[in-house]
Amino acid sequence: MTDSVQSKLIISSAITAGSLVDEILGEGETGADAELREVSVPVESHGTRLDRALAGMVPEFSRSYLQQLIEAAAVQLNGVTATKASTRVKAGDKLVIELKPTPQSQAFKPEAMALEVVFEDEHLLVINKPAGLVVHPAPGNWSGTLLNGLLARDVQASGLPRAGIVHRLDKDTSGLMVVARRRQVMDQLVAMIAERSVSREYLALAHGAWQGPKGRRVDAPMGRDPRNRLRMAVVDLEKNAGKTASTDLYLLQSEGSFCLVRCRLHTGRTHQIRVHMASIGHPLVSDEMYGGRPAAGLGRQALHACRLAFTHPVTGDALEFRAPLPEDLAAALTRLGLGYNQIQ
Repeated sequence: MTDSVQSKLIISSAITAGSLVDEILGEGETGADAELREVSVPVESHGTRLDRALAGMVPEFSRSYLQQLIEAAAVQLNGVTATKASTRVKAGDKLVIELKPTPQSQAFKPEAMALEVVFEDEHLLVINKPAGLVVHPAPGNWSGTLLNGLLARDVQASGLPRAGIVHRLDKDTSGLMVVARRRQVMDQLVAMIAERSVSREYLALAHGAWQGPKGRRVDAPMGRDPRNRLRMAVVDLEKNAGKTASTDLYLLQSEGSFCLVRCRLHTGRTHQIRVHMASIGHPLVSDEMYGGRPAAGLGRQALHACRLAFTHPVTGDALEFRAPLPEDLAAALTRLGLGYNQIQ
């Protein structure tokens, strides 16, 4: 982290910002648990919204929490209390934020763990994530996440939003992820993913005998399931909030009432493959959230990020990585009489 972004911690025992701050930060006065954090807006945040700039400079707190602090008059911009999250900031602006530790902020702690790194240079990492590892701290998983492991592995990660994580895999999805080690590289990778210039392929073991041509594209917008906000669903954008979503599917093998499918993402919506596969009558094995059932001894959703390819944002080299099947998925395929050739 540069000097202009480095946080200066000052313990505050005397400042209060009204009843709303008390509600957000905790009952009573700020006390010894609160701090004032002084930060300067870096050049890369010039012209951005105040809440977005803060989220980049104080990454251990959520953007929604920081928005609440602004509404509670707990943020000063160049010595004046900020009142709107949408205020545009300038490079060099001085911000003072009154903070109190939250479960989310306390989750941003280094935790040593074994990570399978398949590629590393000074700019980025490519990791083969095991099933069961949560990528980012969240309610119910405030520790033991990939983010915690990255913070312990690389001192530079503490100066990056989300420790350099630019995309996610679900907890029970295994496979390849790219992680940035520099802020500029992180921004470039995020842009590349948005521009669909990062190729991400998955293997999905699903219920149902495959019908029709081997290859098909599912273009089906997605959003929160209006009947269950914990799920995602294919939605009608004229009636529900959502975003376009596109997935290419290609049958590798079908045997009995199961099929092995290669999936290529063109967009990166939450649970996209799981929802799209279920929408065409092929829910993933063991994905009970979307209609799948346990089978072949597999205790987690049968999804594996098997291939990742992109142009290195700094060197310009063409990079391609493949992750072999994890043992549990390979064993399930064997039990079902399905085979997989990694070069398919």
